[in-house]
Amino acid sequence: MQHHFPFPEEKFLLIGTVIKAQGLKGEVSIHSFSGQPENLNTYDTLFLVDKGGNLSPKLSIKRFRVHKGKAVVLFDRVRDRSHAEQLAGMGVLLAREMLPPLAEDEFYWHQLIGLTVCTTAGEQVGILRHVFSNGAQDIMVVQDGDQEYLVPLSDGIIVSYDETQLIIDPPPGLLEINSGEDEGTGHPK
Repeated sequence: MQHHFPFPEEKFLLIGTVIKAQGLKGEVSIHSFSGQPENLNTYDTLFLVDKGGNLSPKLSIKRFRVHKGKAVVLFDRVRDRSHAEQLAGMGVLLAREMLPPLAEDEFYWHQLIGLTVCTTAGEQVGILRHVFSNGAQDIMVVQDGDQEYLVPLSDGIIVSYDETQLIIDPPPGLLEINSGEDEGTGHPK
């Protein structure tokens, strides 16, 4: 499920959405796109954005917990449940400058979005459109026209990447599963 909020993408990353008000004291339930809601508590400052592109002032987390796979957060500027209810449906933004540094062999999902995906055999698969977590692993959604490929985001599959291209070594049959072709013949099933 993709969420569209207009915001200055050169300054911010969309890292989640506010689902609903939680409890009576102004807490909100947040869906974290990374699938790791506990990570929200590591950021000093977050921002909210509405569908019109209006940004909130800086928000700090006063209270945090994880409940049923969602982050439950009390922001410093949220007074009560009524105020929290007004935040439902808003996007949660992190300033890019707040991202922690990465080790040499690590990357952030947003660095891969828009890259051309090719196999080690030199075949172009498509453009990486987004990444999501299915709970067990992270999945890349690669699109080539109307065709969509779901590719696990793992060390065994990703060979390398640079500013324009992501090279993958998919196991036999992975791309054919999505194409509707019979792996053995190359013909439609």
